[in-house]
Amino acid sequence: MERRTIGAAALEVGAVGLGCMPMSWAYTTSRQDGETSLRAVHTALDLGSTLLDTADMYGPFTNELLLGRVLKERRRDAFVSTKCGLLVGEQHIVANGRPGYVRRACDASLRRLQTDVIDLYQLHRVDPEVPIEETWGAMAELVAAGKVRALGLCAMGARGNRRTGARLHDETIRHLTRAQQVFPVACVEAELSVWAAEALDSLLPWCTARGVGFLAAMPLGNGFLTGTLTPGEGFEPDDLRARHPRFTAEMMAANQPVVAGLRRVAARHGATCAQVALAWTLAQAPHVVPVPGAKSARWTTENAAAATLALTSQDLTEIAELPAARGSWD
Repeated sequence: MERRTIGAAALEVGAVGLGCMPMSWAYTTSRQDGETSLRAVHTALDLGSTLLDTADMYGPFTNELLLGRVLKERRRDAFVSTKCGLLVGEQHIVANGRPGYVRRACDASLRRLQTDVIDLYQLHRVDPEVPIEETWGAMAELVAAGKVRALGLCAMGARGNRRTGARLHDETIRHLTRAQQVFPVACVEAELSVWAAEALDSLLPWCTARGVGFLAAMPLGNGFLTGTLTPGEGFEPDDLRARHPRFTAEMMAANQPVVAGLRRVAARHGATCAQVALAWTLAQAPHVVPVPGAKSARWTTENAAAATLALTSQDLTEIAELPAARGSWD
């Protein structure tokens, strides 16, 4: 598989990563199975999808524990990315960027992952009550201590900015600029896909200009861009898509032209919709690494193959001309 690097740290990863969240968090819990997930991770590593993306909040904690079972055997084969900064309660999630918490969270993640170093440690969310300089400084201390190799920031912007006229990632860029004054940002993780391309406006250019890597979260549009979901089929109550404004039956039906366009391109290449969606993400810049979520070997195999799919200029133009995706906020 093609190799890509994570920012100025020049840490090598496969061209397509593996988002491990669906294995124990946020998606269809009735279909989650530990042994199936373990096979999916092993398959990803076998195929060169070395970047394993997780977080302490997934589960919470169970996702890291699952990966730890793989890393105990195959640490040298993997590039481990995990996150801190969010605490999960009964009915809520809150940010915590206090330095003491960051240090404790890192030590706990190291134990669960059964490793002595984390390749990429990311701040999941900025704590509005703690200056980012304090949080980032504590994370930099982890690098100095040899517990972490590089630092990243997640930038899952609130779509409410659409109504204020602000660009989606303006606040994230302000945080990144401040963090850079403390310690180098090696990587940014943010949503980027055919139906959510806002990162191309300012965030990806910011990363490109500074040699910062970019992890494309949700490159398959929470599963919609795979073309395997049926409008009106519904989701289990604990599935995040049950409350997502693009996954109502009405909006899923309205956005079918997006899938149809991907299917036309896929047919020309003998590929799948998912592979075209991932290839589009890879085509946006040489330092972009998509991290599609998956919980079975079937999907990790399909996703890894997208690294060999070269879209033509005609393909990219056709995808660019697809209608904009709609949601209940539109």
